[in-house]
Amino acid sequence: MESRNGSQVLQEALNEDITSFFRSAPPLKDDHNVSRKVHDFIEQNSSSSGNGKSRRIVCVTSGGTTVPLEQRCVRYIDNFSSGHRGAASTEYFIKAGYAVVFLHRRGTCQPYCRSLPEDSFLECLELTRDSSVQVRKTHSKAVESAVRDHHSAVEDGLLLKLPFTTIFEYLQNLQLVALSMKNLGSCGMFYLAAAVSDFYVPWESMTEHKIQSASGPLDMRLSQVPKMLSVLRNDWAPMAFCISFKLETDSNILLKKADMALRKYKMNAVIANELLTRKEEVTVITTGERITVRKNKNLGDDDVEKPLINLLVEEHSAYIKEADTPKTT
Repeated sequence: MESRNGSQVLQEALNEDITSFFRSAPPLKDDHNVSRKVHDFIEQNSSSSGNGKSRRIVCVTSGGTTVPLEQRCVRYIDNFSSGHRGAASTEYFIKAGYAVVFLHRRGTCQPYCRSLPEDSFLECLELTRDSSVQVRKTHSKAVESAVRDHHSAVEDGLLLKLPFTTIFEYLQNLQLVALSMKNLGSCGMFYLAAAVSDFYVPWESMTEHKIQSASGPLDMRLSQVPKMLSVLRNDWAPMAFCISFKLETDSNILLKKADMALRKYKMNAVIANELLTRKEEVTVITTGERITVRKNKNLGDDDVEKPLINLLVEEHSAYIKEADTPKTT
């Protein structure tokens, strides 16, 4: 009884922190338009996929969140993430028949752009003798493939991009998407690859204008960002298949912390990746199982995301089948 009451107290405190976070956060810009886009996208893909069956929908989060230090932000704390994993995974999810809500950090890697030069706009184009612009021959195949695949995904209604920058934007967008996906039940998936800030400055505690260096050393207290995984799992979309990520620089504690996250937040899977080897291999932690996934060029894997998504699609299929199986009493 005492243990249960203790858990209830902790849950109530978490709910209060979450409510306080959203209440004090600056409102999303154009939130009504974003909400409409998400609703229409989910409605379009959940009604029929062309064969009379609902299409599976996954929300892929990608890139890192920022923590503003001023309301009229000049300085901020950033989280390391190129967005490559989220962008690559989005491509493979679409190839596997999913529709994807791509919740991404502005300026990070985008789906279908990974084969282009980093400065793609300038590097891919050249001037002809008559001063017109054309694609360089050395990049023509990559550009053609990127444009074709991107336009196909968007025009077929399989890709919806939602940008964020700050921790406030990210979590408000995630809540909006999750609540919209709630009715999808087990056919919905969350692939939470974004690097989310652990600490933030509450909006009401921020100075409005740029912090002046003449004021001397900066002494600022950061609050902990409420752990939204539990409320996502329990309230926002309780039947969805949920995958979170655990990144560590110390391989000795990685699997233990991933396993703790699996149990604490009731995830269906946690992807454990170590900083130096994350592009070559990851470990998928599920209840009672650890599966190492490696990039294998002999099997045609350009990156580790290809076999990873193939595995997760299988796991999701098994989860849907189990959810649809009538329970015997």
